[in-house]
Amino acid sequence: MTDDLMTIRQMCDAFAVTPRTLRFYEQKELLSPVREGQKRLFTRRDRARLKLILRGKRFGFSLEEIRQLLDLYARGDAQQEQLTRTHEIATERLTELRTQRAELDAAIRDLEDQLSFVSETIAGLRKTDAA
Repeated sequence: MTDDLMTIRQMCDAFAVTPRTLRFYEQKELLSPVREGQKRLFTRRDRARLKLILRGKRFGFSLEEIRQLLDLYARGDAQQEQLTRTHEIATERLTELRTQRAELDAAIRDLEDQLSFVSETIAGLRKTDAA
C-alpha cells in the first residue's frame, strides 16, 4: 500500500469516525474509495472530501448541500462557482445559528428567572415551617 492510500481503520483513526460512517458516505456517493476485493482504500481525494464533509456537518449543512458543493469542485472554473455557493450557504447557516443562539439566550434567561423564583419560594416556605 502506498502512502497515498489509507485503509478504513486508518481513516477512522485519523478522522475520529466509525467504519459505518465511512460506508454511509460511500453509499451516498460522497466518497469513492478504491476497492481491492473486500478492502476499501481511501485516496487523498477521499481524505480531502471527508474533511469537507465533516466540516460541513459541523456547520449544519445538509448532506445534499455538501454533495452539491463537492460536485461543483470539478467544474474547472478555478472553484469560483463552488466558493460562491459555499459562501451563500454558509451565510444562510450563520444567520440561522445566530437566530438559534438568540432564542437559546432568551430561554436560558427565562429558565434562570424561574429557578430564582422557585428558590425564593422554597426559602420562604422553609422560613414559614421553621417559625
